[in-house]
Amino acid sequence: MRYYLSILTLLLPLTLCAQMQLDASSPKAKLHMAEAAISNLYVEKVDEGKLVEDAIRGMLKELDPHSTYSTPKEVRALTEPLQGEFEGIGVQFNMIEDTLMVIQTITNGPSEKVGIMAGDRIVAANDTAIAGVKMDREEVMKRLRGPKGSKVKLTVVRRSAGKPLTFMVTRDKIPVHTVHAAYMIRPGIGYVKVDNFGANTFTEFMKAVEEMWYQGMNKLIIDLQDNGGGYLQVAAMMANEMLERGDLIVYTEGRKSKRQDYYADGSGKLKDIEVCILVNELSASASEILAGAIQDQDRGVVVGRRSFGKGLVQRPLEFSDGSMIRLTIAHYFTPSGRCIQKPYKKGDLKEYEMDFENRLKHGELTNVDSIHFSDSLRYSTLKKQRTIYGGGGIMPDEFVPLDTMKFTHFHRKLAAKNIIITTTLTYVDKNRKRLKRDFPSFERFNAGFEIPVGMEEDIRSEAKKQGLEAEEEEWQRTLQHLRPQLKALIARDLWDMSEYYQVMNEYSDIVMRAVEIMNKPQQ
Repeated sequence: MRYYLSILTLLLPLTLCAQMQLDASSPKAKLHMAEAAISNLYVEKVDEGKLVEDAIRGMLKELDPHSTYSTPKEVRALTEPLQGEFEGIGVQFNMIEDTLMVIQTITNGPSEKVGIMAGDRIVAANDTAIAGVKMDREEVMKRLRGPKGSKVKLTVVRRSAGKPLTFMVTRDKIPVHTVHAAYMIRPGIGYVKVDNFGANTFTEFMKAVEEMWYQGMNKLIIDLQDNGGGYLQVAAMMANEMLERGDLIVYTEGRKSKRQDYYADGSGKLKDIEVCILVNELSASASEILAGAIQDQDRGVVVGRRSFGKGLVQRPLEFSDGSMIRLTIAHYFTPSGRCIQKPYKKGDLKEYEMDFENRLKHGELTNVDSIHFSDSLRYSTLKKQRTIYGGGGIMPDEFVPLDTMKFTHFHRKLAAKNIIITTTLTYVDKNRKRLKRDFPSFERFNAGFEIPVGMEEDIRSEAKKQGLEAEEEEWQRTLQHLRPQLKALIARDLWDMSEYYQVMNEYSDIVMRAVEIMNKPQQ
């Protein structure tokens, strides 16, 4: 009897394949048979869902580095920054000593409307403690976010109040901003920092440049440093604003995807201003599309360091449970025909991820003479016939080396231990009213504020408590770059990200090189 049962059980996968009308010798049938055999015959019970997910990941792992599988939870985390909005209570916050402290409330957002203020500590949501209970950030977010129109009761501790305050907040749609800064960095020169290319990026970008037009902007710096990309179409829309009718922006092509070209339609509002694009080793994908279009069409100057080198196009394939495969279906090419995807070996993700370390080790990030391109990667720009290269990112027209000596070893350790951020938050929390009174505008703050000695001593003292010490010479070198960083962080907490960049950009080698170039008469 046991003999016959084993035969019947072994036949089960073949029966399932027949029911699904699969050729028993096909690769698809083999996969189905393996899954059915493991689910039905394996000595211990298996999680069938995880089994399938592992199989999908295994298949994708052997392809390129950008074909990936994401769980529903991972999909939400990946897509939210690009969607342009989410639903929640409308606060920016950080965690201090296991307590959520409000850094800012979103203007006209749900929390501001009921009276929640910067500096408030949210200690409970719907009578469930979220402070002092070692709840992770994701769990806190889950309790604060929710569908538009739903309500959450928040218990708040405020320094000026004698007892905890209670607010009933009605959740609403909260915008996700991708343009983090826009201001006149010098007379006539506008600066825009684009964090990624999301659903609302083009609208935010155009609103920012229109406001700067009224301030006399005739030159524009677009900062794409650390911008990992986003929607290709949004990058193409931004390039369209700067290019002439008929100029090719980008094209895509794959084995099963026929060539698709994106051309400028001539309606752009930025065709007559000088343009400078900033990139570094973390500028990728859509950032490289915009930078490549501007460079190939001789429309502007690209400044910084060689970009990441992602020239692959992914198509999202969603499953009914909210999980997703992002499958590479094509390459994209800059107008000159460059594919700027950096080399990779299928299945070797580790080596691909070591690219930054390898660039640093070979001196490429610090010395332009260390960068070498094969003649087979040589291309020419379309109007001036300047030499450019493909095969691994956008090489800028003006190279700015990475200053590896700028931040001391001690400075890096302070950042790694989160001492800089925590000290800044504590300082602003204790001195918010005085700072706002003494500096009613950012302009006055930027011109007159200096980091107090006491704050520097607090950082050094906290570092010592955590086992970090520096000799006096290293401490003084650390302060040279720590002071502007602290000032920028304080500005961010009192105002917003734009003010943060207005402080930090004055100490950025790449930004200052762009300003220098923009200040020169046009050739």
